[in-house]
Amino acid sequence: MRGPVPGRRARSTRRGTRAAAGFRGLAVLTVSMWSLGGVLPAHAGSDVAVLYAGSLINVMQGAVGPAFDRASGDHFRGYAGGSKLLANEITAHLRRADVFLSAVPGVNARLMGARHGNWVRWYLTFARSPLVIGYNPHSRFAPLWHRRPWYVVLQTPGLRIGRTDPRLDPKGVLTLELMRRAAAYYHIPGLARRVLGAPENSAQVFPEETLMGRLQSGELDAGFFYSTETAAAGIPSVHLPPQITPEARYTITLVRGAPHPRAAIAFIAFLLGPAGRRLMRSHGLRLERPTLTGPARAVPTALRALLRPAGPPVR
Repeated sequence: MRGPVPGRRARSTRRGTRAAAGFRGLAVLTVSMWSLGGVLPAHAGSDVAVLYAGSLINVMQGAVGPAFDRASGDHFRGYAGGSKLLANEITAHLRRADVFLSAVPGVNARLMGARHGNWVRWYLTFARSPLVIGYNPHSRFAPLWHRRPWYVVLQTPGLRIGRTDPRLDPKGVLTLELMRRAAAYYHIPGLARRVLGAPENSAQVFPEETLMGRLQSGELDAGFFYSTETAAAGIPSVHLPPQITPEARYTITLVRGAPHPRAAIAFIAFLLGPAGRRLMRSHGLRLERPTLTGPARAVPTALRALLRPAGPPVR
């Protein structure tokens, strides 16, 4: 951890003021310059441990993390993985986290309630990203995506397909759901098994944080991704009919016992503010009005002062 730098105190104060603008324009959350100044005083930088869904690796590591460091004086320390896996690691005390971002709201249930350790008592849902098929433009199969229906291309002999483990990652579950819906939509019984094999087919299943790299390197010809991943990586993608397309819905929360709660609050404020929203939008995320799940009284006092529900108060 770096020590204080001469002159940083004044700069941190100005950065805290800029971060205040981060909540302006949100339909569900509003914040005043004065109140955010109270949350983000001048300080020596702290690390903030952020566990986040692997589908956000490009936007977090390449954009949000560095921008947050510059704006706040704190230090983003991110770890990517399948949302279910990360939740399991939190409950098993394998990783300490300040902030947790999931790709599926339901994963937070694994951290909520006394039986799960009360690691999470509230969370905000703030963005969506539909499931798409990304493909390597240099693959010998690449021209087929422009000539044949996607579900026919996926059945081409020799096509190497990648996806994530449904036991550890919500995207793996959504991939199975997509193929089940497609079988009914196109009236093709058994389509899911023809394309995917067994749900946990070891020839197709890879860790979420390595899947894009395998596609880009040519190890895979095609894979199932969220649109934010293909947009951030500049990979061509096939968008599927909305009637059958499942979506990621991203959430953010503060983890119980966060080692650096002040820095964690600063990160949440930055991510939901104009700079963070601009970066997320540029990486293909579909932003929505942040909505609070859980009792408002459970939100830490410093953040609770910033939250004003658009409608009746959340109790």
